[in-house]
Amino acid sequence: MKVTIYHNPACGTSRNTLALIREAGHEPEIVEYLKTPLSRADIVSLLGHMNTPAHELVRSKEGLFKELGLDGANVSEAQMIDAMAAHPILVNRPVVAVEDGGKVTARLCRPADLVTELLALAR
Repeated sequence: MKVTIYHNPACGTSRNTLALIREAGHEPEIVEYLKTPLSRADIVSLLGHMNTPAHELVRSKEGLFKELGLDGANVSEAQMIDAMAAHPILVNRPVVAVEDGGKVTARLCRPADLVTELLALAR
C-alpha cells in the first residue's frame, strides 16, 4: 500500500495527520504542495479519487478565495480548479491518497483522525 499526503508543515492538522499515518506503520510520500504546486490535471485526478466536487477541496476561509470572487453563486467547477492550480494556498489540507492494488482512494483529512478510516479502507 502506498500512502501520499499533500502536506503543509505549517498546519497543525496536517502535522497531526502525518503523525497518525506514521503511527499506523506507514512512511508516506510527502508532497509539500505549497513548494511543489499541483497542476490542474493533478487536482482533477485527486478530486476524482476523492469523488468530490472542487468546492469541497478549496479553502473558502482563505482571504484570496473572496478576493478572486470564488464565493460567487455562478463560479464553475473549472474556475475553482483553475484557481487552486494558480494559487496553491487555496487547496485545503491535508489530503491523503492511498493506493492499494491499483485502486486509489483519497480524502481531505479534517479532522486528522479521518486518516485512520482511510487507512483501514485500503486494507
